[in-house]
Amino acid sequence: MNVGILSIGVYIPETFITAEEISEKTKIPVDVIKEKFGVIKKPIPGPKDTTSYMGIKAAQQAIERAKIKSEDIDLVIWNGGQHKDYPCWLAGLKIADVLGAKNAWSFDMEAMCGSMMSAMEVARSMMLANEEIKTVLLVSGYRNGDLINYNVKETSFMFDIGAGGAAMILKKDYNENVILGTAFKGDGSFSEDCVVEVGGTKNWPMKKEDIEKFHFVVRDVESFKEKLKKKTMPNFYYVIDKALEKSNLERKDIDYLAILHFKRSAHLSVLEELGLKKSQSTYLEEYGHIGQNDQVLSIEIGLKSGKIKSGDKVVLAGAGLGFVWASAVVHWGKYER
Repeated sequence: MNVGILSIGVYIPETFITAEEISEKTKIPVDVIKEKFGVIKKPIPGPKDTTSYMGIKAAQQAIERAKIKSEDIDLVIWNGGQHKDYPCWLAGLKIADVLGAKNAWSFDMEAMCGSMMSAMEVARSMMLANEEIKTVLLVSGYRNGDLINYNVKETSFMFDIGAGGAAMILKKDYNENVILGTAFKGDGSFSEDCVVEVGGTKNWPMKKEDIEKFHFVVRDVESFKEKLKKKTMPNFYYVIDKALEKSNLERKDIDYLAILHFKRSAHLSVLEELGLKKSQSTYLEEYGHIGQNDQVLSIEIGLKSGKIKSGDKVVLAGAGLGFVWASAVVHWGKYER
C-alpha cells in the first residue's frame, strides 16, 4: 500500500531583509553575504506572522490544492519550530481548530531542520499501521531567526535564517507522488554545542538580564567547526544513499534534489558529488534557510519552473541542529510498480 503526497502549500511573509541590510547589521561585506552565505534577500516575519499563523496559511493552500475538506483530515502533525507562539504549547491542535479539521487529532514533533522528512516517515508508518488514518496534514511554521543575534559572529552560519510556513498532505493508497524511502542519522555529540543558554530548565528561573542573552551561542567554536567539517557532508551523503537504496535506486536516478539552504560552496559541492547539474536543484538565495520548510519550498519552485516533471525521482535532504541528517525519496507523478 502506497502513501503519496496529495498536495503541498507554502507561505512566505511579505517582509524581506536584503543582503545589504544584513551587511549593515553584521559588518560583513555585502559580496560575502551574497556569494559565500548565498543570501540575496530572505523573508522575515511581519506583525501577524506568528509561527502557527504561517503554518495555517500554508495548510490552507495545501487543502485548497488537494480539493478536500478539512473534515477529511484524520491527523495533523506539527513539525515546525519549537519556537512557537507560546512556550510548552501544542501548535498542531490550534491549527486543526482554525482549519476546521474537527475529525483530526494532533501532536507536535520536531527533528529541527530535518523535521519534514521525519514527519513524512512518522506519518507514513502510522498510516500503514492504523487503518483509521487515511489522510494526514504535516504543517510547519518557522521563525528561529528571532533567536539569532547578528553581533554574535560565532553563529554567522545561521545568519541566513528566514521565516515562513510549509504544509504537506499525505494520502494512504494514493499512487501519485509516492514516498519510496527515507533515511536518518543522528549524532548527539553536537547536542549542547549550539544552544540558547537561557529560558530552559537548565538555567531557571530567568533573570531580567537573560533577555539580552536569549539567542543562540556556540560554546566551543573550534571544536564545533571541526566536528561539522568532519561529519556534515559524509552524513548528508549517507542518508541520501540510504534513502535511494531503500527505494531501489542509485545516485544516477536522481532527477531533482530538494535540499536545505546552506552556504553556496556546500550546495555546489553536493551537486558535484551526486553528479547533478545546477538545473536539477534550486538554490534558495532569495529565501535563505527557512528551517524544515526548505524542501517543500524547493519542490514548489521546482514544479513552477518545470524542473520537476511527472516520473521524476525527487530527493529531499536536510539537517537539523543537534544533529540529525534526513532524506526522503519521492516518485513524482503517477506511480506504477
